[in-house]
Amino acid sequence: MPIFVTQGRYTSEGIKGLVTKPEDRTEEVGKLIAAGGGKLHSFFYTLGEYDFMVIAEGPNERDVVSSLLAAAASGTVTDLKTTAVISAADMKQCCTKAGSIAAKFRPAGK
Repeated sequence: MPIFVTQGRYTSEGIKGLVTKPEDRTEEVGKLIAAGGGKLHSFFYTLGEYDFMVIAEGPNERDVVSSLLAAAASGTVTDLKTTAVISAADMKQCCTKAGSIAAKFRPAGK
């Protein structure tokens, strides 16, 4: 399954909830991802531009986006940014395939 990295921020309501009732959100985030058909790999709090990072795998972009939309609809998270990632082993295969494709490709002007 494809792997996705999502970063986001808590709204003031989300931060208030964390301060009022401190909890480890990993299990709840895992349930959210699972409801969309995916699997949570890691959940981290981050310092800097974003407040958290989720690393998850999912069957496809639509299923992952469904989970993210559900989180955003709660009003406690915002500014979600998701990036699809690829393993180093898969990238090696892509580069090998690209080499054979490039050998057959005629660049513009040549």
